[in-house]
Amino acid sequence: MIVTKPYNRERSVEYARRWALSRNPLFYDFTGGGGNCTNFVSQSILAGALTMNPTPTFGWYYTSLDDRSPSWTGVREFYEFTCGLGDFAPTANRIGPFCQEVMRDAIEIGDVVQLANSSGQFYHSLLVTDFRDGDILISAQSNDALNRPLSTYNYATARFLHVVGVNVELVDDTRAFSDLLNAVAIPPKNQIYVPMTPDGE
Repeated sequence: MIVTKPYNRERSVEYARRWALSRNPLFYDFTGGGGNCTNFVSQSILAGALTMNPTPTFGWYYTSLDDRSPSWTGVREFYEFTCGLGDFAPTANRIGPFCQEVMRDAIEIGDVVQLANSSGQFYHSLLVTDFRDGDILISAQSNDALNRPLSTYNYATARFLHVVGVNVELVDDTRAFSDLLNAVAIPPKNQIYVPMTPDGE
Protein backbone atom coordinates (compact mmCIF):
# COMPACT_ATOMS: atom_id res chain seq x y z
CA MET A 1 0.00 0.00 0.00
CA ILE A 2 1.37 3.42 -1.00
CA VAL A 3 0.77 6.43 1.22
CA THR A 4 2.04 10.01 1.15
CA LYS A 5 4.09 11.43 4.00
CA PRO A 6 5.00 15.10 4.48
CA TYR A 7 8.20 16.50 2.99
CA ASN A 8 10.38 18.02 5.71
CA ARG A 9 11.33 21.38 4.21
CA GLU A 10 13.34 22.50 7.22
CA ARG A 11 15.65 19.47 6.98
CA SER A 12 16.12 20.01 3.27
CA VAL A 13 17.13 23.61 3.84
CA GLU A 14 19.38 22.70 6.77
CA TYR A 15 21.18 20.21 4.55
CA ALA A 16 21.53 22.69 1.69
CA ARG A 17 22.96 25.35 3.97
CA ARG A 18 25.37 22.86 5.55
CA TRP A 19 26.81 21.61 2.26
CA ALA A 20 26.32 24.42 -0.31
CA LEU A 21 29.91 25.63 -0.04
CA SER A 22 31.55 22.23 0.49
CA ARG A 23 30.90 18.61 -0.50
CA ASN A 24 29.36 15.71 1.38
CA PRO A 25 31.91 12.89 0.93
CA LEU A 26 29.11 10.32 0.70
CA PHE A 27 28.38 11.55 -2.84
CA TYR A 28 30.56 11.88 -5.92
CA ASP A 29 31.32 15.47 -6.93
CA PHE A 30 30.47 16.15 -10.59
CA THR A 31 31.85 19.71 -10.52
CA GLY A 32 33.95 20.14 -13.64
CA GLY A 33 32.43 17.06 -15.23
CA GLY A 34 28.97 18.15 -16.25
CA GLY A 35 28.11 20.03 -13.07
CA ASN A 36 27.00 19.12 -9.57
CA CYS A 37 23.84 21.21 -9.35
CA THR A 38 21.16 18.52 -9.61
CA ASN A 39 23.21 16.07 -7.56
CA PHE A 40 23.23 18.69 -4.78
CA VAL A 41 19.51 19.41 -5.15
CA SER A 42 18.75 15.66 -5.02
CA GLN A 43 20.82 15.33 -1.84
CA SER A 44 18.90 18.22 -0.28
CA ILE A 45 15.54 16.76 -1.31
CA LEU A 46 16.64 13.39 0.11
CA ALA A 47 17.33 15.10 3.46
CA GLY A 48 13.70 16.21 3.54
CA ALA A 49 12.23 13.01 2.08
CA LEU A 50 14.48 10.22 3.40
CA THR A 51 13.03 7.98 0.71
CA MET A 52 14.55 6.98 -2.62
CA ASN A 53 13.04 5.08 -5.54
CA PRO A 54 15.45 2.23 -6.43
CA THR A 55 13.80 1.35 -9.77
CA PRO A 56 16.66 0.86 -12.26
CA THR A 57 16.93 3.68 -14.82
CA PHE A 58 13.52 5.20 -14.09
CA GLY A 59 13.73 5.66 -10.33
CA TRP A 60 15.42 8.33 -8.22
CA TYR A 61 18.35 7.00 -6.23
CA TYR A 62 22.08 7.21 -5.55
CA THR A 63 24.26 4.41 -4.21
CA SER A 64 27.56 5.29 -5.88
CA LEU A 65 29.02 6.95 -8.96
CA ASP A 66 28.28 3.81 -10.95
CA ASP A 67 24.92 3.02 -9.34
CA ARG A 68 22.57 6.00 -9.63
CA SER A 69 19.53 6.98 -11.64
CA PRO A 70 19.64 9.58 -14.44
CA SER A 71 17.08 11.60 -12.46
CA TRP A 72 19.51 12.00 -9.55
CA THR A 73 21.96 14.14 -11.53
CA GLY A 74 20.21 15.25 -14.73
CA VAL A 75 18.27 18.53 -14.83
CA ARG A 76 15.63 17.28 -17.31
CA GLU A 77 15.45 13.80 -15.79
CA PHE A 78 14.98 15.20 -12.27
CA TYR A 79 12.11 17.33 -13.54
CA GLU A 80 10.50 14.43 -15.40
CA PHE A 81 10.82 12.04 -12.45
CA THR A 82 9.49 14.38 -9.79
CA CYS A 83 6.68 15.64 -12.02
CA GLY A 84 5.92 12.20 -13.49
CA LEU A 85 6.56 13.14 -17.12
CA GLY A 86 8.18 11.64 -20.22
CA ASP A 87 9.96 8.32 -19.75
CA PHE A 88 9.50 8.76 -16.00
CA ALA A 89 5.70 8.88 -16.13
CA PRO A 90 4.42 6.45 -13.49
CA THR A 91 2.04 3.64 -14.28
CA ALA A 92 0.82 3.82 -10.68
CA ASN A 93 1.67 5.81 -7.58
CA ARG A 94 5.43 5.89 -7.46
CA ILE A 95 7.72 5.78 -4.43
CA GLY A 96 9.71 8.94 -3.70
CA PRO A 97 9.29 12.71 -3.64
CA PHE A 98 6.95 14.28 -6.17
CA CYS A 99 6.57 17.85 -7.38
CA GLN A 100 4.14 20.09 -9.15
CA GLU A 101 5.22 22.89 -11.46
CA VAL A 102 3.78 26.10 -10.02
CA MET A 103 3.91 29.86 -10.42
CA ARG A 104 6.80 31.68 -8.77
CA ASP A 105 4.72 33.03 -5.88
CA ALA A 106 3.61 29.51 -4.87
CA ILE A 107 7.03 28.09 -4.00
CA GLU A 108 8.30 27.56 -0.47
CA ILE A 109 11.64 26.82 1.16
CA GLY A 110 12.86 23.38 0.13
CA ASP A 111 11.40 23.73 -3.36
CA VAL A 112 13.40 23.71 -6.60
CA VAL A 113 14.05 26.31 -9.29
CA GLN A 114 15.41 25.28 -12.70
CA LEU A 115 16.87 27.82 -15.12
CA ALA A 116 16.78 27.78 -18.93
CA ASN A 117 18.80 29.59 -21.60
CA SER A 118 17.41 31.55 -24.55
CA SER A 119 16.98 28.35 -26.59
CA GLY A 120 14.69 26.94 -23.92
CA GLN A 121 17.17 24.35 -22.62
CA PHE A 122 17.03 23.92 -18.85
CA TYR A 123 20.57 23.67 -17.53
CA HIS A 124 20.66 24.48 -13.79
CA SER A 125 18.87 23.27 -10.63
CA LEU A 126 18.73 25.36 -7.44
CA LEU A 127 17.22 24.82 -4.01
CA VAL A 128 15.09 27.54 -2.39
CA THR A 129 16.50 28.23 1.07
CA ASP A 130 14.95 31.58 2.02
CA PHE A 131 13.19 34.74 0.85
CA ARG A 132 14.23 38.37 1.29
CA ASP A 133 12.60 41.62 0.15
CA GLY A 134 10.51 39.86 -2.46
CA ASP A 135 13.47 37.91 -3.86
CA ILE A 136 14.05 34.16 -3.73
CA LEU A 137 17.26 33.08 -2.03
CA ILE A 138 18.78 29.90 -3.35
CA SER A 139 21.62 27.56 -2.45
CA ALA A 140 23.41 25.61 -5.14
CA GLN A 141 26.58 23.88 -6.31
CA SER A 142 28.62 24.28 -9.48
CA ASN A 143 29.05 27.99 -9.00
CA ASP A 144 28.50 27.36 -5.30
CA ALA A 145 25.98 29.64 -3.64
CA LEU A 146 24.53 30.04 -0.16
CA ASN A 147 21.36 32.15 0.06
CA ARG A 148 22.13 33.90 -3.24
CA PRO A 149 19.32 36.07 -4.65
CA LEU A 150 17.76 34.52 -7.72
CA SER A 151 17.64 37.98 -9.27
CA THR A 152 21.46 37.94 -9.58
CA TYR A 153 21.36 35.04 -12.06
CA ASN A 154 21.41 35.58 -15.82
CA TYR A 155 18.80 33.29 -17.40
CA ALA A 156 16.03 33.42 -19.99
CA THR A 157 13.25 31.55 -18.18
CA ALA A 158 12.73 29.55 -15.00
CA ARG A 159 10.40 26.85 -13.79
CA PHE A 160 9.39 26.42 -10.18
CA LEU A 161 8.90 22.94 -8.73
CA HIS A 162 6.91 22.66 -5.51
CA VAL A 163 7.57 19.45 -3.58
CA VAL A 164 4.07 18.22 -2.73
CA GLY A 165 5.00 15.19 -0.64
CA VAL A 166 6.79 11.85 -0.51
CA ASN A 167 5.22 8.55 -1.48
CA VAL A 168 6.24 5.58 0.67
CA GLU A 169 5.20 1.95 0.63
CA LEU A 170 3.75 0.36 3.72
CA VAL A 171 4.57 -3.33 3.91
CA ASP A 172 2.66 -6.00 5.80
CA ASP A 173 4.67 -6.70 8.96
CA THR A 174 3.58 -10.34 9.33
CA ARG A 175 6.45 -11.88 7.34
CA ALA A 176 9.04 -9.55 8.85
CA PHE A 177 7.92 -10.46 12.37
CA SER A 178 7.93 -14.17 11.59
CA ASP A 179 11.42 -13.99 10.06
CA LEU A 180 12.77 -12.09 13.05
CA LEU A 181 11.07 -14.36 15.60
CA ASN A 182 12.40 -17.50 13.91
CA ALA A 183 15.91 -16.13 13.32
CA VAL A 184 15.48 -16.14 9.55
CA ALA A 185 16.26 -12.49 8.76
CA ILE A 186 16.46 -8.98 10.17
CA PRO A 187 13.80 -6.70 8.66
CA PRO A 188 15.27 -4.56 5.82
CA LYS A 189 16.02 -1.03 6.95
CA ASN A 190 14.38 0.54 3.88
CA GLN A 191 10.90 -0.81 4.60
CA ILE A 192 8.09 0.87 6.50
CA TYR A 193 6.00 -1.81 8.17
CA VAL A 194 2.40 -1.62 9.25
CA PRO A 195 0.31 -4.16 11.14
CA MET A 196 -2.13 -5.66 8.65
CA THR A 197 -4.35 -7.24 11.31
CA PRO A 198 -5.85 -5.74 14.49
CA ASP A 199 -3.24 -5.32 17.25
CA GLY A 200 -0.63 -6.87 14.96
CA GLU A 201 -1.98 -10.37 15.55
